[in-house]
Amino acid sequence: MEKRDGKVSGMTDERELRQVLAGALVERAKKDDRITVLEADLMSCHATKIFKQEFPERFVNVGIAEQNMMGIAAGMSTMGKIPFAYSFAPFATRRCYDQIFISIAYAKQNVKIVGTDPGITAENNGGTHMPFEDMALMRAIPDMVCFEPTDATMMEKAFDQIVDFKGAVYIRLQRKKAEKVFDENLDFKLGKAITVKEGKDVTLIASGIMVAKALDAAAELEKDGISAKVINIHTWKPIDEKAIEDAARETGAIVTCENHNVYGGLGSAVAEVVCKTYPVPMRFVGIQDKFGQVGKMPYLAEQYHITASDIAISAKELVANKTK
Repeated sequence: MEKRDGKVSGMTDERELRQVLAGALVERAKKDDRITVLEADLMSCHATKIFKQEFPERFVNVGIAEQNMMGIAAGMSTMGKIPFAYSFAPFATRRCYDQIFISIAYAKQNVKIVGTDPGITAENNGGTHMPFEDMALMRAIPDMVCFEPTDATMMEKAFDQIVDFKGAVYIRLQRKKAEKVFDENLDFKLGKAITVKEGKDVTLIASGIMVAKALDAAAELEKDGISAKVINIHTWKPIDEKAIEDAARETGAIVTCENHNVYGGLGSAVAEVVCKTYPVPMRFVGIQDKFGQVGKMPYLAEQYHITASDIAISAKELVANKTK
């Protein structure tokens, strides 16, 4: 695991994740003619117009036809291409699940699926566009790699590894600016967890937007004399089992923090490891079996109880129970 002392405090990243990914696609495509992009009429939302301008012959806008898009992507893969198929996360996963399962995964095709606006980052697009279940769906597909970048730096570092991995990958992408957690010295490896902060009393395991919240919670816990370890699990599958087991042994308590339904999500994935390696008490901060709704992220975080304070409360309960 790559270790850091903490985050870049209180800073919003200057770069949007969608711009980082689109720019990386253009640069890789200049030297790799296998790279193609498919869109479901969301080029402006995903900043992929720059790819279309550079490589119009390698860009396909299928319109609002995500099931068809996955079939086309699978076909391109059979011809040696590496297609990146984009849509909002609910439409990139549940709407075309059978096509992904059979035409891409079962057929062992090399397709990269980009699902954007995960969880509460969908904000005013509301319940129909707010996926709390996408990673659970994708995690259930054999051999599917499931990745959620924390910030723009991580997306940039991960890109070539995703391209070079031969197989299906799901990228759960926050489109816009994220809170900056990592600097340019990040030593990123797909499938390897990152210890963002050391601690001895409890472990906070987080992904995506929840990493910054977990670090804020750790700072809050420090005021009460509780030392919290913070781990970023960006690759939900294959998950870093050793990192989870080591954390369980070191701290004896785990709180998972996710912008996703707790059923089938990060907490479930971590619990699957904990129960077979080193069982410890756990708490699950995430969406508690709810549908999405319209609102801005701070409001939605409070409504769904996924704030830094919610994480801290769960951690305090675990630590208190440990000392009884």
